Amino acid sequence: MTTPLTISQEMKALIDSMHNPVLVIDHSGFLIGCNRSAERIICHPRKELLGRPLTSILKTSRLHTILKTGKTESVQKISIDGKNYISNRTPVKIGGKIAGAIAVLQDVSELEHISSELMATRNLSNELTAIIESSFDGIYVTDGNAKTIRLNKSYERITGLRREELLGRTMHELVEEGVFNESVTLKVLSSRQPESLIQQVRSGKTFMVTGTPVFDETGQISLVVTNVRDVTELHRLHKELKNMKSLQNRYLEELTRLKNGNQGDGKYIIISKKMADVHALALRLARVDSTVLIQGESGVGKEVVADMIHSASPRKDKPFMKISCAAIPEHLLESELFGYSEGAFTGAKKSGRPGLFEMADQGTLLLDEIGEMPLGLQAKLLRVVQEKQCIRIGSSEPVFVDVRILAATNRDLKKMVARKEFRKDLFFRLNVVPVHIPPLRKRKEAIAGFVQFFLRRLNKKYNYDKSFTPRAMDCLYDYDWPGNVRELENLIERVVVVTPGREITLESLPAHLTEENNSTHLPRYHQTSLRAALDEFEASIIAQVLAEQGSTRKAARVLGVNQSTIVRKAARYKIRSR
Repeated sequence: MTTPLTISQEMKALIDSMHNPVLVIDHSGFLIGCNRSAERIICHPRKELLGRPLTSILKTSRLHTILKTGKTESVQKISIDGKNYISNRTPVKIGGKIAGAIAVLQDVSELEHISSELMATRNLSNELTAIIESSFDGIYVTDGNAKTIRLNKSYERITGLRREELLGRTMHELVEEGVFNESVTLKVLSSRQPESLIQQVRSGKTFMVTGTPVFDETGQISLVVTNVRDVTELHRLHKELKNMKSLQNRYLEELTRLKNGNQGDGKYIIISKKMADVHALALRLARVDSTVLIQGESGVGKEVVADMIHSASPRKDKPFMKISCAAIPEHLLESELFGYSEGAFTGAKKSGRPGLFEMADQGTLLLDEIGEMPLGLQAKLLRVVQEKQCIRIGSSEPVFVDVRILAATNRDLKKMVARKEFRKDLFFRLNVVPVHIPPLRKRKEAIAGFVQFFLRRLNKKYNYDKSFTPRAMDCLYDYDWPGNVRELENLIERVVVVTPGREITLESLPAHLTEENNSTHLPRYHQTSLRAALDEFEASIIAQVLAEQGSTRKAARVLGVNQSTIVRKAARYKIRSR
């Protein structure tokens, strides 16, 4: 027979003092004990509960199963009035026999709520991490002390830095070590507002970074979130854009200049690259007062370059005097240059006459054909160049002059100095800055522009509407123009005036142009076979290209054949090459 389970007063007091609800049943499943916490969750007074089957009070209770199994059941979930509890159930044995069972409950509703919140927070954190990691832009996060706490894969990809190098380190340290040239995080912590800057890392890459502060409930900065975008390519494109804009402006200036030149509104015609370089040099020389020696063949435009220098100089509003040393006899040239005093010679004016040096005071004097100046006058010219003073014929009083001297010649003054035809000291005084103007045959790309300019000017002058045929233009292009631009200008005027029709054809051109063109490009027919004529033409082409290129390899590249072909044909036609 089972000994009945009873609860002493001490045990009742002990159970009653427990915070967790406690329920005790006897071997028949009747409730024989419960504490205040149990009363509270069951919502009935203890006196109404004791002596009743527990299953009639809590239908979900399984405490009575312990009476059958005799085994302890821990952490069993039970629901009472919508609240969840964890129940630890233990059998009570007397004399080795089960006399009853006791259950201790733990309210886990709050814990489950907290767990649910933790789970939601964990999910939100995972989602935030996924969002940050999936961002194409780099994201870099520091705390309120500028300590690195998070960065994404895109930041590693963009910067080339590894998170192991950065996590846990402050921006102060990273800037001091040269990892970054400066920190937007530090600027944000200082200004307490969003900041942006262009940042560089030690690899040389450039980034656009924007830092944004995150404030806590006390108004302090708890985080600084930095967005990073690679602008290295953008910087490269920006620089290219600036270069292209600069180039565009240069082209616009060049087109405007060419347009003005072609329309006859501009002062100069500058079409070829070589003359553009000369023009640029002339503009640089215009800013200084150095003596300039302009060299070039007759007709290339030495006087035009001198005019460029004077017109762009600070002396542009002062006199620009010109004299040809070859066009005036020696005794007259001296008086033209230096002037004469009263009674200097028979026929001299009573008041005397100033020379060109005096008349060009504070301005510019061009001494054209300086190589033709007699040696006697060269010594007097040297005095003016060196001492800035001249003496009139028949006077002993020096006249001080402030003159910019430009000299021009088509002769080789170095060779003249070697032959003692020109003073060496004067040559070095004049040749401070040499300017060489290439002949027209060296800048044939300018021929078409010159032709159009001269033709437009003459059409306007004579009310014509004449033009050159393509074959005539080809002939002009193929001619070497020993008289340079001057010869071209004169020829254009000649054919415009004498040609009756609107079109200036190949037949309208002078014979010496067409004859030279034919002799240069096509062998004459000598009543021979076609095969022989073709061989003669082929030989002339190969000889010409070999002479120009200097080697069979280069000639083959120009003619579009194998080098062995050129070697074989050159040997066949007995053409020698380097």
